[in-house]
Amino acid sequence: MQLRYAFRLYPEPGQRSALGRAFGCARVVFNDAVRARRDAHAAGLPYPKAAELSQTLITRAKQSPGRSWLGEVSSVVLQQSLRDVEAAYRAFFASLKGER
Repeated sequence: MQLRYAFRLYPEPGQRSALGRAFGCARVVFNDAVRARRDAHAAGLPYPKAAELSQTLITRAKQSPGRSWLGEVSSVVLQQSLRDVEAAYRAFFASLKGER
């Protein structure tokens, strides 16, 4: 038997802005990972590994002046967005093969 719970959150204004920053940063990293995979596909190269994407899109990006704001949020959120990209691609290709 599976149980389901529904919750409603009412964050304080400070929490609301922190959540907005975290969600925004996760979206940016997700979109950058998808773009990196598309660029690799267009160039005929193999897809970049998760470790490469993490190094490029999170670690190095935090050190660049244009993306230093990525350091304001937890790296767990950013790493999870890369895992979400991997899961989405796996599910997509599994559905093309009829495995899903």
